[in-house]
Amino acid sequence: MSPHPATSPHSAPDPADRKPWHGIVVATALPLREDLSVDFDAYAEHVRWLVDSGCDGVCPNGSLGEYQSLTPDERALVVRVAVEAVGGDRVLPGVAAYGAAESLRWTEQAAEAGARAVMLLPPNSYRADSRTVLDHYRTVAGAGLPIVAYNNPFDTKVDLTPRLLADLYEEGLVVGVKEFTGDVRRAYEVAELAPGLDVLIGSDDVALEFGLAGAVGWIAGYANVFPRASVELYRAAVGGDVRAVLPLYRLLHPLLRLDSRTEFVQSIKLSMDLAGLRGGPCRPPRLPLLPEQEASVREFTEKALAEGLT
Repeated sequence: MSPHPATSPHSAPDPADRKPWHGIVVATALPLREDLSVDFDAYAEHVRWLVDSGCDGVCPNGSLGEYQSLTPDERALVVRVAVEAVGGDRVLPGVAAYGAAESLRWTEQAAEAGARAVMLLPPNSYRADSRTVLDHYRTVAGAGLPIVAYNNPFDTKVDLTPRLLADLYEEGLVVGVKEFTGDVRRAYEVAELAPGLDVLIGSDDVALEFGLAGAVGWIAGYANVFPRASVELYRAAVGGDVRAVLPLYRLLHPLLRLDSRTEFVQSIKLSMDLAGLRGGPCRPPRLPLLPEQEASVREFTEKALAEGLT
């Protein structure tokens, strides 16, 4: 199988109408060679294929892209390669770092590369309070790019509650939030407290529920493997067409659940390899999947592939 099967070109929305964080934006996995060096040519090909397959954009340098294990030069080049591949209006780089000064530097680098928005975690070197979170986002907002907040209290130990998000939005510091808690009730509370703040699906396994609750985007993981199926699922979810898409959602859900587990990077990369794509190994500290974990990923991926999903 070709690493990236031929596709018909994606008909892009009018750039004047589409924001870089709207629609289905793939949190891209980063292909590594066996010596763990980054294959930037394969990454560029993968990014182009995702957009040609109907996805609206890509999110490089997220956790799925193993940004924590990259050198500064590699991390900067990942963004430049993505922008050159599909255009800055389709690239939403992650700019997470331990502190605001470093996140500001990554945001300025993203702007220089041509990106038009970024995604930012709260400070994660310790359990920051609301005052610290506000200062963090104020500092990074100084770069002048729109910021999508990323709420992942499981990893950062900092919860961007709907009230805190409303404070950030009212001050003009964020335009949206990638909501990873899986708590769909938050979508409704954010809409009440901060009308106009865009809610993005952050966990693959609640894509349908958050789409029905008013999400305007999905930072998707398993779309690295099944972009067309993911686009179909997303469009149906935000369009309220539950009956039509529920069989697809049920088929994919055992895989979508993996997006929220500790071994999500290894799982998605294995699924990519099984689909004839370029997943490859992971850098330390991530270790290969245990045999029982690998068997589960293989089972559900092969089932989806057997159903003709792409």
